[in-house]
Amino acid sequence: MSGDYFSRVADEWDHLAAQMYDPKIREAAISAAEVDEDSLVADVGCGTGFMIEGLLGRVRVVYGIEPNEAMIRAASRKFRGRPDVMLLRARAERIPLADESVDAALSNMALHHVPEPLRAIREMARILRRGGRLVITDLDEHPYEWFREEMDDVWLGFDRRLVRRWLEEAGLGEVEVNCAGGECCTAERGGARVTVFLAWGIKR
Repeated sequence: MSGDYFSRVADEWDHLAAQMYDPKIREAAISAAEVDEDSLVADVGCGTGFMIEGLLGRVRVVYGIEPNEAMIRAASRKFRGRPDVMLLRARAERIPLADESVDAALSNMALHHVPEPLRAIREMARILRRGGRLVITDLDEHPYEWFREEMDDVWLGFDRRLVRRWLEEAGLGEVEVNCAGGECCTAERGGARVTVFLAWGIKR
């Protein structure tokens, strides 16, 4: 999640994300998290704050976890002066939050940049309180090998059955993996379109 691509595009990421990410997916993820105004939430791989923006005013605190320094700087400028947003530079595989410290953990379009997705999922499950929800929105498997070269993708999306197994192996119950109701699209190389899944589970 911290490759050269994100350092290059950090200052224009909000514009790029608006072209690639469907706001309906953000709303679907937040709805699945079942958060309220008292909730403490971690947004893992927060980038410049696409998911955080959707959570503002709806939860008590959002911890934005992001490994890329340039993206953290851009997010810090955006959320300066907001006590309900705390940004932490860290990888998804090593989240600097205590065990059972948040009510929900969300990760939007970040997992396909993580070398060890299962380790990241276990970390997100670790910081969840009992009954808390982990919600992941990410790309379905796709054939666009150039995503690796141009956008620092490590994985070409994921098979939904594998995602389900990872959530279960992380100790989550009531796991669901469905269509998020949107697609991720990019204008590069003719406009690749990739569907997006929404996966969630509850910490037992």
